[in-house]
Amino acid sequence: MEPILIVDDEVEMRIAMSETLKHSGYPVELSHNAIDALNKCKKNSYSMVITDMTMPKRSGIELLKDIRKLSDTMPVVMVTAYGTIETAVEAMKLGAFDYILKPFKFDLFTFVVERALSMAEERKSRPQKKPTITEIKGQPDSGRSREIVTADPIIQQLLGVAENIAKSKATVLVQSESGTGKELLARYIHLHSDRPDGPFVAVNCAALPETLLESELFGHRKGAFTGAIQDHKGRFEQASGGTILLDEVSELALPLQAKLLRVLQEHEVDRIGGKEPIAVDIRVIATTNQDLFARVEEGRFREDLYFRLNVIPLQLPPLRERKGDIPLLCDHFVTLHAARNGRKAVSISAAAMEVLCHYNWRGNVRELENVMERALLLCADNEVQPQHLLMGQATITDVAALVLPKGKGKTKGKAEAAPAPAAAGSNGSKPLGIGVGMSMREAEKKLIFETLRELKGNRTQAAKMLSISIRTLRNKLSEYAGEGEKFDFDKQD
Repeated sequence: MEPILIVDDEVEMRIAMSETLKHSGYPVELSHNAIDALNKCKKNSYSMVITDMTMPKRSGIELLKDIRKLSDTMPVVMVTAYGTIETAVEAMKLGAFDYILKPFKFDLFTFVVERALSMAEERKSRPQKKPTITEIKGQPDSGRSREIVTADPIIQQLLGVAENIAKSKATVLVQSESGTGKELLARYIHLHSDRPDGPFVAVNCAALPETLLESELFGHRKGAFTGAIQDHKGRFEQASGGTILLDEVSELALPLQAKLLRVLQEHEVDRIGGKEPIAVDIRVIATTNQDLFARVEEGRFREDLYFRLNVIPLQLPPLRERKGDIPLLCDHFVTLHAARNGRKAVSISAAAMEVLCHYNWRGNVRELENVMERALLLCADNEVQPQHLLMGQATITDVAALVLPKGKGKTKGKAEAAPAPAAAGSNGSKPLGIGVGMSMREAEKKLIFETLRELKGNRTQAAKMLSISIRTLRNKLSEYAGEGEKFDFDKQD
């Protein structure tokens, strides 16, 4: 077996780690600084490197970078003090296998070494097939999409970081807006961890009141309270051997935050009414759409728990910052929901895509998926048009006559609704001319004028189609007229 290289400028620590590994049967070599260690790595082969983070002349981080230039696969474990935890996180992003905080128990030290060597050996004997970045399938689910679909370089880089840290037990905190895919990222980390076959247990911390959530998370013993007719395993016990996702962790009440902190520190849970703690082997991923540090400053979240959770901080960008993914996501959702609803997949018109790419997407990818599923169901032809999107505050009742085929949805004795405006660039109409760099005000003006032209100046129908009040429309037109805009429609009522 190739030796393990231990790098530390402190003699006592080098000797202590060396004796521990030798006692477990591992061959060991020692190095007193990063420069000497790099020279050794260039000349000799090692099964892994264990290095201190803070050393004179050259740090453990710099040594890690140097080793990665020599080998992409050799495991490197960092040893660090609590004061350099942010640097440890940086090391994980650079490809370190794991890190150990000083002072540490030597049985934990040996466990990390054994796991690193075991996984390195497994990688050699059975090369892992790397999944594609643009479409990562999560665990099967009959509900919403369980795939990360992207061509965005920022998301791809984020997934690369997620892969690097996936095989550690470090706690991950994902702080991002609602609908960006936080749970999908958590599943991605789980599926690339060393426990992908273990359970993935998701808990919505905002969905249950405090009294029920405590039992749900930590479990209870029979007779612990009225209604506790049998022992109940909490979610932490259910997730043992796998990953637990604490969704909306910011909503945990302060007493439960204290219990969660103990689980993270001691790796054991106390059931309600239980006499002895129960050991759990879990990877914890927490998500929130709140600024958790701001809640710490407000006194609504424990500072010590925040730092325990925020070991690996990740953030998904909102959809408005990755608009290049919108066409890719639209095609994906249309195909997905066509299959689920027994419908034929449809194409998306240029006019509809222009609307989609210029929308703000406050609900992010979740909102986009809802819009595309609805557009698919409302589209009677083979192409999604702008009126099928029902953007903003429009309702199906408002535009039923515009999206249903002729002869359907009419009420006897009532006039037919005005025809929908033709899609830009189709049926002989002119494109709106809305492009990148145009101000929102100018784009709004073009949309209002084009809608009025298509409806032959009918302001009532135009206001309904644009999902604004007739008073707002009149004010807009008066404003444009005051700026010298000339408009001449066939009809002005």
